[in-house]
Amino acid sequence: MFEAVRTGATALLGVFAGGLVFTALAPSLRSLPGPDYVRYWQGLNADYGRAMPVLLLTCLALMVATCVLGYSRGGPGFWLSVGAVALVVAVVVLTVTRIDALNRLADSWHPDLLPADWARARAEWWNLHLVRTAMATAGFLFLLLVPALPD
Repeated sequence: MFEAVRTGATALLGVFAGGLVFTALAPSLRSLPGPDYVRYWQGLNADYGRAMPVLLLTCLALMVATCVLGYSRGGPGFWLSVGAVALVVAVVVLTVTRIDALNRLADSWHPDLLPADWARARAEWWNLHLVRTAMATAGFLFLLLVPALPD
């Protein structure tokens, strides 16, 4: 059971982190003119807004279950799992407290009537997204290492 739960958590975190990495590796998004960027972003927010919370919260539940089931095993694998949970909790906190507000702000913009500070908001979102991407990717790498470690 432990292996199945850990594998599920790893797979879901990999999907989540992969989506974040893909966005971070798309530098053209940072250079799109304002109206094009807003149209793209509003479409992406609609899709991600529905899928990512379910994916990430399911992943987090499986990660916590991995820690609970792995507690008696102890060892470095357990502590890497705990570290991965801490990183994903930090991802959720960052997303809820900072990134979601910027997403809602961008969703409120009319593409052809952008506010004067739209570029500042985009830059802030990208910087926060890079932090979130690094944390999610590190958590994923932690989970990938667990099976390679002794119990």
